[in-house]
Amino acid sequence: MTSSRREFLKSSATVAAVGFAANLASPRMVGAAASASRFAEDALRIAPTVGDPAIRALVLAAIDEAKRAGASYADARISQNRSRTLATRERRVQNLSDNETLGCGIRVLVDGTWGFAATRELTSDAIARTARLAVAQARANRRTQVAPVQLAPVTPTPNGTWSSPIRVDPFSVAIEDQVALLLRANEAALGVAGVKFVNSAMFFLREEKTFASTDGTVTVQTIYRSQPSMTVTAVSSDNSDFQSRQSTDIQPHGLGYEHVLDGKLVENAPRWGAEAVEKLKAKPVDVGRYDLVLHPSHLWLTIHESVGHPTELDRAYGYEANYAGTSFVSPPEKMLGTLRYGPEMLNVQGDRSQPGACATVGFDDEGVVPEDFLIIKDGMVNDYQTTREQANWLKWWYEKNGKPVRSHGCSYGDNWSSVQFQRMPNVSVLPGPKEQSFEDLIAATDKGIAIVGDGSFSIDQQRYNAQFGGQLFYEIKGGKVVGMLKDVAYQMRTPEFWNALDMLGGKKSYELGASFFDGKGQPGQSNSVSHGCPPTRHRQINVINTGRKA
Repeated sequence: MTSSRREFLKSSATVAAVGFAANLASPRMVGAAASASRFAEDALRIAPTVGDPAIRALVLAAIDEAKRAGASYADARISQNRSRTLATRERRVQNLSDNETLGCGIRVLVDGTWGFAATRELTSDAIARTARLAVAQARANRRTQVAPVQLAPVTPTPNGTWSSPIRVDPFSVAIEDQVALLLRANEAALGVAGVKFVNSAMFFLREEKTFASTDGTVTVQTIYRSQPSMTVTAVSSDNSDFQSRQSTDIQPHGLGYEHVLDGKLVENAPRWGAEAVEKLKAKPVDVGRYDLVLHPSHLWLTIHESVGHPTELDRAYGYEANYAGTSFVSPPEKMLGTLRYGPEMLNVQGDRSQPGACATVGFDDEGVVPEDFLIIKDGMVNDYQTTREQANWLKWWYEKNGKPVRSHGCSYGDNWSSVQFQRMPNVSVLPGPKEQSFEDLIAATDKGIAIVGDGSFSIDQQRYNAQFGGQLFYEIKGGKVVGMLKDVAYQMRTPEFWNALDMLGGKKSYELGASFFDGKGQPGQSNSVSHGCPPTRHRQINVINTGRKA
């Protein structure tokens, strides 16, 4: 049985959100349900939500009902999220899943207090009931209000549309073909002498959102994200050591299946295997201080942890603490324009505009068109990541600098059932004016270590003290790589590490790294974010040997 979405919404009592595990023969289906707790015997295919007039009518009805119930402000999001995960090991498939969820979240302000409610039932009655429930929730929350919420102004977008710049929808590619590609890549890695284990995976996400607010904004977006990955493990002949190489040079992107094809997993697998084998024979690092030359495939994670998280404004004010801590860049009143994060050459931009980046969107989940802004300007703390509510917390700073009080567009909810809140945009170290490559930085270094790829890390609850590993480590002497090292990790205090920066690559060496699953909040939500950067050099950083036994 098949039906158009509009016909389905007219005739169905509910639409149930469905997650199901797919096998190689599974069709894509969403069950029509008589209630949210059980599925009907028949299933029907549901067309995408994007641009459907029936969906637009529902989000507009939601905010109208919230206004009638007493809300001073309301917004509604109907989103249909589809995700696919494929995982293999050596010559077998370990996991296949294809999940889809659909519903509506409604957020309101009543007397300056937030309320939120969500439903998977996409009918006029259910939407109206949920809007009234959100208003009731706001009134109940009123008793805990410390100060009324004030939203920064926004320019309405009455008919906004945006889509990720993809060439191939990953969900249009047969699962059999995607699995076959992973198994071919595994076989290519296993062909390298010394390689014993190979794991490979693909993850895809498509978010289709329709948003409306009482400010007059209505937007429709389709957002894609894709992540291919491999881990190749080599084992020594006497089984005394093993070393792994992850495919960190192929980072997650806000692109389609073309990103997987461009990653050339099959062609690159033998190189990753050979590098894993080479690590078995690498020299253990001697502890001490070294000049570090950091490749973008490594540095993105250091940026994420030591710059991205501590400049989230809710962390800086202590409103976010349970999930990964607060921030040493606090309080903002004493940090803005005062704290030297790094040398004058250090400029860090927040944005949601870089093509192919994981946090890039046309509109955030408050209907704001995001803007590019400098978090670190000429080495000094210059701004924080904000939403419409948070922008007013920094009103004094923006007025002092002659800037309008407006959100940077950093609001996001990972699902229709999740309330949107401040999430990290793309946070990137801008390249320097001089065109310098990773190899140029190595050539300018007398004694150091070049690090490629991200690895394990740890960082404290204020993002101040940290330790980072990597994938590949190369000893530098006299401007040349003289061999591979292993068991390398460097220790840092965030301001000292960034102030030790003395060389910066140029535009041609700039690359994007990414975190596909960045957690925050309670209950937890997951956000995808990219961090661009050129290679950098940091002087006299303390390096430890992680392989030493106590």
